[in-house]
Amino acid sequence: MIPSRLCAARSQTMFVGMGRWALFMQPFLTPSQLLPQQVSPRLLSGDRVDHAKHQEPSRKKRLSEKKLKKYFVDHRRVLVRGGSGGAGASCFHSEPRKEFGGPDGGDGGSGGHVILRVDQQVKSLSSVLSRYHGFDGEDGSRKNCFGRGGATLYIRVPMGTLVKEGDEIVADLSRPGDEYVAALGGEGGKGNRFFLANDNRAPVTCTPGQLGQERVLYLELKTVAHAGMVGFPNAGKSSLLRAISNARPAVASYPFTTLNPHVGIVHYEDHHQVAVADIPGLVRGAHQNRGLGLAFLRHIERCRLLLFVLDLCLPEPWTQLEDLKFELEKYQEGLSERPHAIVGNKIDLPQARAHLSQLQARLGYEVIALSAVTGENLELLLERLKELHDADAQAELGRGHQPLRW
Repeated sequence: MIPSRLCAARSQTMFVGMGRWALFMQPFLTPSQLLPQQVSPRLLSGDRVDHAKHQEPSRKKRLSEKKLKKYFVDHRRVLVRGGSGGAGASCFHSEPRKEFGGPDGGDGGSGGHVILRVDQQVKSLSSVLSRYHGFDGEDGSRKNCFGRGGATLYIRVPMGTLVKEGDEIVADLSRPGDEYVAALGGEGGKGNRFFLANDNRAPVTCTPGQLGQERVLYLELKTVAHAGMVGFPNAGKSSLLRAISNARPAVASYPFTTLNPHVGIVHYEDHHQVAVADIPGLVRGAHQNRGLGLAFLRHIERCRLLLFVLDLCLPEPWTQLEDLKFELEKYQEGLSERPHAIVGNKIDLPQARAHLSQLQARLGYEVIALSAVTGENLELLLERLKELHDADAQAELGRGHQPLRW
């Protein structure tokens, strides 16, 4: 074997020699026949790479998990079909010096089920496809060998997914680890060994596998959180969520409204965690589906606690609270009566302080006045939120239910 260092030296000498030979032959050759004095190995390697690129088949790039979760999807129509069962075999035992071996056809394997399973890492229905087909079972074979059953196909869905078939609610996946069998797999066929009887010693009958169950399901996501912030657009809910948690919803210095709900986790010293959801802003007439009212209201339905966020810069801020409670009651009776706290935002602005005293005198009880931008009085909100959460957890335990934990 020749060392690589020696090979490199020989190749360099060869290129130098070619350059000198080209200079020596320059008077006798035309310019078009001259060899280049310097041969660039980069050109040779580049041609080889380009040739390899043309030979490789073009493949479609897979979307990353980050791009799949870029768009928030809270409803999906899904066609699910269980796996088909394998066919039974019809054959007879064959062995030397054993003339009447009898039937030995095995049964086919059952098809795999399609199951919806709650995964806390999934936050949207954007990764759920529109069609699923379970794994088919294998056919039976000779020597009484049964076919292998199809594996179970699991579909990961976020917590708070409501499963509907037509107008009927068939499952409510609101707890971690909840599962629902969306489509059953078909039963495997029977081999001729199954039909062996005293009056039929040589059956040739075998049955095919059954088709899997086929259903059309509608998945609807309702955000599950301990507390939900309710308010009109531009009340400062997104800024408040950024101030009390690590969530980063979009905020800006110009008026706009959040279109997708965001959930932030508030951490306390005793290792307790409270999930707070930033519900997109409601408008008057939301219960009549004005704007995107029903799409936003269904996310409030799963929240155990409510935080009414009011904009103190607007005149007569108590009218905001009355309108919000009216919309909640029209959507679901008793929704506005859940444990709640009144939050007056933008207290750092001068006109807000004048409206605060009017609001407290009108309501007759304390309002948590704070500023999500400067962080003023955020501790009062966190203490009140912890009190509401502890009281709700005790009530859940009294009813025999385990409180929701993140």
